[in-house]
Amino acid sequence: MPAFRQVGEKQLPQEIIFMAWSPKRDLIALANKVGEVLLHRLANFQRVWSLPPNENTGKEVTALAWRPDGKILAFGLADTKRVILCDVEKPESLHSFSVDAPVTYMHWMEVTEESSVLTSFYNAEDESNLLLPKLPALPKNYSTTAKIFSEEKSDEIMKLLGDVRLNALVLGGSSGFIEVYAYGMYKIATVTGVAGSCLGLCFSSDLKSLSVITEVQVSPDSAPEITYFQLDTSLLSVYLPEVTRMARKFTHISTLLQYIKLSLTCMCEAWEEILMQMDSRLTKFVQEKNTTTSVQDEFMQLLLWGKASLELQALLMNQLTVKGLKKLGQSIESSYSSIQKLVISHLQSGSEALLYHLSELKGMASWKQKYESLGLDAAGIEDAITAVGSFILKANELLQVIDSSMKNFKAFFRWLYVAMLRMSEDHVLPELNKMTQKDITFVADFLTEHFNEAPDLYNRKGKYFNVERVGQYLKDEDDDLVSPPNTEGNQWFNFLQNSTHLKESPLLFPYYPQKSLHFVKRRMEGIIDQCLQKPADVIGKSVHQAVCMCLYKGSKSEDSTPRLFKLPFMWNDKSSNLHYVLFTMLESSLSKIYILRRHTDVSRSANNGLLSVDFGNFLNNSINESSDTGFYSCVDAHFYDDETITVVLKENAEQEGKERILAQLPLSSVYVDEDQEREFSLNSNKRLDEQSDDIPARTVFLESQWRVLENMKAQYVAVNGIRKVSCVLSSNLRHVRVFEMDVEDDGEAEEEEEEEETTPIVGDEHEELTLSAVNHNSMCGGSAEADETEEHESSLDS
Repeated sequence: MPAFRQVGEKQLPQEIIFMAWSPKRDLIALANKVGEVLLHRLANFQRVWSLPPNENTGKEVTALAWRPDGKILAFGLADTKRVILCDVEKPESLHSFSVDAPVTYMHWMEVTEESSVLTSFYNAEDESNLLLPKLPALPKNYSTTAKIFSEEKSDEIMKLLGDVRLNALVLGGSSGFIEVYAYGMYKIATVTGVAGSCLGLCFSSDLKSLSVITEVQVSPDSAPEITYFQLDTSLLSVYLPEVTRMARKFTHISTLLQYIKLSLTCMCEAWEEILMQMDSRLTKFVQEKNTTTSVQDEFMQLLLWGKASLELQALLMNQLTVKGLKKLGQSIESSYSSIQKLVISHLQSGSEALLYHLSELKGMASWKQKYESLGLDAAGIEDAITAVGSFILKANELLQVIDSSMKNFKAFFRWLYVAMLRMSEDHVLPELNKMTQKDITFVADFLTEHFNEAPDLYNRKGKYFNVERVGQYLKDEDDDLVSPPNTEGNQWFNFLQNSTHLKESPLLFPYYPQKSLHFVKRRMEGIIDQCLQKPADVIGKSVHQAVCMCLYKGSKSEDSTPRLFKLPFMWNDKSSNLHYVLFTMLESSLSKIYILRRHTDVSRSANNGLLSVDFGNFLNNSINESSDTGFYSCVDAHFYDDETITVVLKENAEQEGKERILAQLPLSSVYVDEDQEREFSLNSNKRLDEQSDDIPARTVFLESQWRVLENMKAQYVAVNGIRKVSCVLSSNLRHVRVFEMDVEDDGEAEEEEEEEETTPIVGDEHEELTLSAVNHNSMCGGSAEADETEEHESSLDS
């Protein structure tokens, strides 16, 4: 019986350039050449969902990474310089952020270090859930809002935050770009001092060490040099409880900023362009009329004498119409009411929650013994709290403007409706005909304040009037408000202006009467970002280089086919805090595997060593025609788990008809002689490939853990040791085979297949998921979307 059981095979329509197994489920994420991200399941390699490229996200995927709990997939896009966090259940973007350079590699790790302080923090209930009311869900009828805050999925925000235990998304890019994002959402470290474009990186699970391998272009004419760096990140390790608490607050704040931004987007959508019709029609009226009488006087004459000029009558009866006026009045009332509800229920609750978390952060910053070393700045946080206060003031001002406008428009439209009915000689209902002196005065004041012509406004807005006052607060512009609130006669405002000491008091939030809500929101976001950026800079500067090893010269010209993976790969042995680095150096036709073993504590030199691995002749004579071709080169390799490496091999004297091999290499068969391992002494002045003859070599002869890959020119492999699966991709990047790596007997295999057919999909918490799958033949050349079927598949957590 051959090793490893094949459970799926597929010919895909597009070339695959990245693939990554979910750490918790039998799911594999793929990215293809056209920028599509796909999720497939183990059973027959059926497709669960696909996320096509679009203008908002990007089209050039350069890296994939799963969150350690397998609930969120992250991918980087080079063309838009963005990182997208995607839901595993549906092809939806939960969160995204911009980066300064295209991401070339990403690694998402979870901290496994335990301490009594951390355990108590993990087990304690979040006080904000007890003290703050739950954020209201955003209305689902607004198209551009994110799904995570909609009514159906209002709890999805907790999915973004995930478990309380700290996890970190590490990004590497070109020109030494390396950043660390706590919970995949907020930046906690910007690492500097690493040269070259990142090919691979790995954070140790105790946060003591960050290993990076880069491609450094020394000069345009020479081949790039592949260099290994081990960085000391002990500050994060020493202050792990504080970093975890701080990062949790950062992600809460980041989420609330997104919530406020989307609430404002909903308000902008609720404000309709129909509200501008009155302004544009009045402007057109001014441009076309022949008389010298102002528009304000024309309406005043209609109010006082009940008579309108022929031109005003034509405007009202032909352009506006009685029916149009009624519709306009209903539209304004509905729109204002929606905006008012969003301000009260969403903007204010989000801002209050933001004030709470920033105040908590300020309290943490005041504990200098714990948090000063991490760069938490109390003064900066105080500025952020003040900026949120200014935003709340501006939101309250908008509420007052809405309230005033609703009263004004209601009275104005009621009077104008009756006047137009009289012009058309229609019957006026008695209840509409009653108009007190107070009502007349109210309408007269409205006409006086809102119907003044402003010719200078025409150059800015293309119209002479600004009757509608709410929209100016929602416009995303830097210009001052066209009609700022009238502060004349406001006793409190005058008192503040005349009191120098009170005006400069830190207890009072600054007020920006001339600015829009969007402007104040952008200012608030900028101050909060600046305040939360400081820890990332301070922590980044604390990272220093402990080891720098120039490995070998890379290829000067890239292959015509895109590289799926670039060795090296890295893995943490959690049990002993050893750190393995795996890479190849091409030596003529022979590609050996080199394994570097280092301790994550960079201050220790014990258990560090370097070995090269050759593969001996282990195929039988029926496949190998001659014994002198029994050595193999490594085509691709991955760490399967702490103790095993999965490799794809080809014969050195590969000829037509020679098959490639999938094999498991136990590290125990490599590291057998500790004394011999220590014989190699690295000369730091030379590249490692120049010292390859001195590196201790091991020739391994695999016994049963290998399988010939018939009729497939295998080139790349992706593995998941937790789920015990691997996926092999051919050199044409379209042909895949999926294997279960732990072989069972036929009886057990058949039972498991029967279970897979009948068990519904369940998640880690046994919640039922509805995942769409694709028919087996749908990916074989034809349109994948056309053959999609909605059905329940086998258990994700079998």
